[in-house]
Formats: sequence, structure tokens, C-alpha cells
Amino acid sequence: MNARGQARRAARSRALDVGARAGFVARGVIYLLVGILALRIGFSDGGGKQADRGGAIAEIAEKPFGNVLLWALGIALAGMALWRLSEAAFGHSGPDGDKATKRAMAAGRFVFYAFVSYSVISYAAGDKGSGSGSSDKQTDDVTARALEWPGGPWIVGIAGAVVAGAGLWIAFRALARKYHKHLKMAEMSKRVRQAVDVVGVFGGTVRGVVFATAGGFAIAAAVQHEPGRAKGMDDTLRSFAETPAGPWLLVLVALGLAAFGLFSWANARWRKV
Repeated sequence: MNARGQARRAARSRALDVGARAGFVARGVIYLLVGILALRIGFSDGGGKQADRGGAIAEIAEKPFGNVLLWALGIALAGMALWRLSEAAFGHSGPDGDKATKRAMAAGRFVFYAFVSYSVISYAAGDKGSGSGSSDKQTDDVTARALEWPGGPWIVGIAGAVVAGAGLWIAFRALARKYHKHLKMAEMSKRVRQAVDVVGVFGGTVRGVVFATAGGFAIAAAVQHEPGRAKGMDDTLRSFAETPAGPWLLVLVALGLAAFGLFSWANARWRKV
């Protein structure tokens, strides 16, 4: 019992607190850059840049001291991954932090952030094929392989439904302001709370819509047995410009993703860790 208590205290140590907050900063940087890249696409052709994580990594790499920034980004994301791992192992703050579902979700987030951290660090270390690859090509390749498996269309369709459902859940939670229970709202001034709600609701809703749209494309790929119907982040964002609203809908989505980046920075400051 004492050993478990010590492990729990270690999981909530100052170092892990710093790592988690650094991870939120890193996530904010990526979403802000993806939003900016999507804005470029909305107003022009984007200069051949991808509006996804790979495009954001490539954008950072082109800047002075870009490689140093990528190392910092990758390490910060590793801090986020370790924090999520501690939540999976010991639960997180809050009255329902020990729920099995909460811990399972934390485990899934650990895997995701560990992968993103690894891809960014690998790119910074010289593996230029890691991290900056086109999300659209990767999605096409994975979907094509999955469709060839026995029951492949069902697998792809279910995966698409899960992603679409997760997107709708993300949007609902943002609209319902469920994030309030995770933030130190009492420490914010009224003006700051209003600003956090603007970026939290707008950014979270748009992020959910993007996920739901990508899931819908995966379902279409499964139904029509066409891998090309599935879309990565870049093609999903570009699809908004093909609606009757034209590029202005993509501009709205781009602003929403940038807002979510700002909301991530608010989490870095006021998140209960």
C-alpha cells in the first residue's frame, strides 16, 4: 500500500506537472500552425504546404533554430504522454478520476501522444520521412491495406464510425463547456473566463467537426470500397472549401483550429493536473 502511495505521489510530482503543461503548449503550437496553414489554403493554394501535423512540423523546421524548436516540441509532447500514462495507471484529479473508462481513455491518449512525440523527435534527429509525411497518403495507404483484409470494409467502416462518433462527442463537450471542471476557473478574471470560453467552445466544436468529417469520409471509403475516399487532415480541411460556402467555410474552420491552439495554451496555464 505504501509503495502504491509513493508511486501515486511520484505520478503527481512537480516534474510531471511541468511536463503536462509543456505538452499543452506544444499541442497549441501544432494546432495554431495547422490553422494558419489552412488559412493560406483558404485564401490561395497554400503554397503547396499541408494543413496537418506534418505541414506544421515542416513549417517549424524551415525557421531559424527550427531543429532546436522541434526537439523542444517533441520533448514537451513526451511530457504530455507521460502525464496521460500516469492518469491511466493511477487515475486523474477529480471525483471520477479512478473510473475504468477514464483510465482507458487516458491510456489511448498516452499512445497517441507517445507516437506524435516519437515522430517529431525522429524528424528532428534527421529522419525526414518521419512526422512530416502527408497525412492523406498515409490514410490512403492504411485504408487500402485494411480493405484487402477479410471483412476489411466492415473494419474500415467501424473505425470511421468511431472517429466520427469521437468528433461529435468532442464537439458536444465543447458546446456544453465540460472543460470547466478540468480548469481552475476560480483563478481567472471575468474577462479571461470569457476569452477561454470563446476559444474553448469555438475551437473545440470545430475540432470535433473536423474529426467527424474525417470519420464520414472513412465510412464512405468502406461503403464504396474506394481507399481514395478516406481523407487525412489536409484533404479533410480542403473539402470544406468545396462546399457551396466555398473557401470561407475553410477559413472559419481554420480560425477554429487556431482557436483550439489558443485554448491549449489556456490549459497549460489553468489545467488541473
